[in-house]
Amino acid sequence: MSSKRTRNPVGGHVPVAGGLSKVGLSYAREMGAETVQVFVANPRGWATPVGSPQQDEEFRAACAAEQIPAWVHAPYLINFGSHTEATVEKSVESLRHSLRRGREIGALGVVVHTGSATGGRDRSIAFQQVRDHMLPLLDELTHDDDPFLLLESTAGQGFSLCSRTWDFGPYFEALDSHPKLGICLDTCHIYAAGHDLAGPGGMKQTLDLLVDTVGEGRLKLIHANDSKDVVGAHKDRHENIGSGHIGEAPFRELFEHPATVGVPLIIETPGGKAGHAADVARLKELRDH
Repeated sequence: MSSKRTRNPVGGHVPVAGGLSKVGLSYAREMGAETVQVFVANPRGWATPVGSPQQDEEFRAACAAEQIPAWVHAPYLINFGSHTEATVEKSVESLRHSLRRGREIGALGVVVHTGSATGGRDRSIAFQQVRDHMLPLLDELTHDDDPFLLLESTAGQGFSLCSRTWDFGPYFEALDSHPKLGICLDTCHIYAAGHDLAGPGGMKQTLDLLVDTVGEGRLKLIHANDSKDVVGAHKDRHENIGSGHIGEAPFRELFEHPATVGVPLIIETPGGKAGHAADVARLKELRDH
């Protein structure tokens, strides 16, 4: 593995309907991915399907053989800040399922959106719920091969609990800065929330702020997405790398920051397989030159 690939493997989210290894990894190879992210359940539902041990083993073995770090994205409905008790209960079940499946397929981390304080309630109540229901899940991660739980901030819509870099502070506080807790930084989300990555030194400043907030070594994964909308628009609309308002230069800056050493990049951009392959190639070029 080249040192540049070791510094930042570049890959993408891959479809797995029809087989984790058969469909997911063949898609990954066609897009030139060095790392992959998958769903282990319907991202827009509460179902918690059991996996196929054979598929899990094939996927795990192939990822190990080809040195492809794998990640799981938990369903979008999860919200530990919800004012609806049923949503919180289902969130616990859904996230526990993603973490268990993550371990079964050899994933290094499970990404979960940080949610929002719904029902017009105080954020402190929402954070208390985060503590009461998410901390026990972190405490269950006792196996050596258990994945990290990675918090992904939102674009700042509605009553978001975490959208700016400093918002990770109260979240980490609520979860006692648990050793299995990490961050997945989505470049589109953080830009939409108001961090001007495209301004002079904007990416460096944002990454510096993140480290100041949660300390070194917590950034485990980056969702590398350009943005269809301007900075601070609070809109989560991803664009292909270099074709949006962030542009290519901030991604070059990202590769040079000490906080990103060893951190994989996953694209979640439009354009299907061809668009994904082009974005992976573009990021590798920015990394390698």
